Amino acid sequence: MPAATRQRTPSDAYDLLVIGGGINGTGIARDASGRGLSVLLAERGDLAGFTSSSSTKLIHGGLRYLEYYEFRLVREALAERERLLRQAPHVIWPLRFVLPHDEGLRPAWMLRLGLFLYDHLARLRTLPGSKSVDLRSSPYGAPLQNRLTKGFVYSDCWVEDSRLVVLNAMDARERGATVLTRTGVVSARREGDGWVATLRDERTGTERMVRAKAVVNAAGPWVSATLGGTLGINSRAAVRLIKGSHIVVKRLFPGDQAYILQQPDKRIIFAIPYERDFTLIGTTDVPYDGEPGPVSISPEETDYLCGCINRSFDTRITPADVVWSYSGVRPLYDDAAENASAVTRDYVLDVEDQGGKAAVLSVFGGKITTYRRLAEHAIEKLKPFFPGLKPAWTGDAVLHDRGMPDADFDRFLAKFQAEKPFLPAETARRLARAYGTNAREIVGSAQSMADLGAVFDGGLTAAEVDYLRVAEWAVTAEDILWRRSKLGLRTSPESAARLSDYLDRKAEAA
Repeated sequence: MPAATRQRTPSDAYDLLVIGGGINGTGIARDASGRGLSVLLAERGDLAGFTSSSSTKLIHGGLRYLEYYEFRLVREALAERERLLRQAPHVIWPLRFVLPHDEGLRPAWMLRLGLFLYDHLARLRTLPGSKSVDLRSSPYGAPLQNRLTKGFVYSDCWVEDSRLVVLNAMDARERGATVLTRTGVVSARREGDGWVATLRDERTGTERMVRAKAVVNAAGPWVSATLGGTLGINSRAAVRLIKGSHIVVKRLFPGDQAYILQQPDKRIIFAIPYERDFTLIGTTDVPYDGEPGPVSISPEETDYLCGCINRSFDTRITPADVVWSYSGVRPLYDDAAENASAVTRDYVLDVEDQGGKAAVLSVFGGKITTYRRLAEHAIEKLKPFFPGLKPAWTGDAVLHDRGMPDADFDRFLAKFQAEKPFLPAETARRLARAYGTNAREIVGSAQSMADLGAVFDGGLTAAEVDYLRVAEWAVTAEDILWRRSKLGLRTSPESAARLSDYLDRKAEAA
């Protein structure tokens, strides 16, 4: 690399360097910033670019984890479900799940017992509890095959996963953190009582060096590679990669309920209302030993998910009905379980230091529901390296202070629509859901749709795009259409190309 593009001496010093801009990395950066640490987060791609945007998009206790006796994990996840629902009600909201009893699979008494435990493991519960339901007479049974005559209904929550990541990054930035996307950590070495790391701007190739007292390795599927390669540290902890894939089809059933379907292989599959006109179906659990970069669904996975739906619903689907699919690689802690579905979803935090200094904390495993608790635990583990650290604070804090002031989304939406009556009803709802009170910042003083600039498919406007560029680190059309939103489902190739051209012009003018 030419000398002009490399800065050979550290230009900045931080308390904490966080590697990885997924849910765990941004959650840790937020927690640490709020405790008074100076934080630099480096993400080589986009925020939530891989695993954190490839989830089933649920905040849940994990009903099936009870079969593996993971009671502590379920209890913690249920407690976090209640917290997160209060902290970000515009991107997290309740959802009722229908669990049909399928003869020959788990007996009804086992399902009833599991749901009883699920209801009561949560110390505080605001969501409705579980109940039995006669699928022959209930509207919940209407889309299902006649052989499914009884079942159960229980509560969990939906989450806009990639938006939750962005909210954590924005909150961290507001508390003083520096968040750099499209910035890779090329190498890092211990020097004195801390670390010296080389960062590279992935767009320009420019490199610079920074110092940090400690490093957090939240690189997700790359956690082991980062630990052994970038940081040069051997660890006994190991990650096990599992690929999970989802498909999206046109809406299969009316109503706001989701379905959790038992399968003969003892797995469960979700069918969830998605973006009003679609149904999200997933997920698979496939052992993965390839490079943990972009991955895609296999024909076998597509056939499997279609077959799961066809076992239970009257409406049959084939691979030709799939309008979109996505896959991600989950970095689970390797607990030596033989079955991929049985691998623990719990997390392990591994700390390695050198004489009480220059620590590195690596995150193995975890699930989006418990990210806040994971972050809190991570900073507590680093506490010995930062005397005078402020106490834990995220348990009761509203996320980014951009939720609903009174946690009532419908009330906020009605007020927002009254303030901006020119917005189409669906556009107003989408903006309120995605951005909370920041929707007002996007619309600004506009008095008509024309005031919001060029309009792309799905109601996306230039004003919203500009906000995403400036406030939310969006760089490409993919960032906007598939992570900051799911408008890609409603965007033609021509409109996506116009959006890319618009972003290129803005980047050149900057």
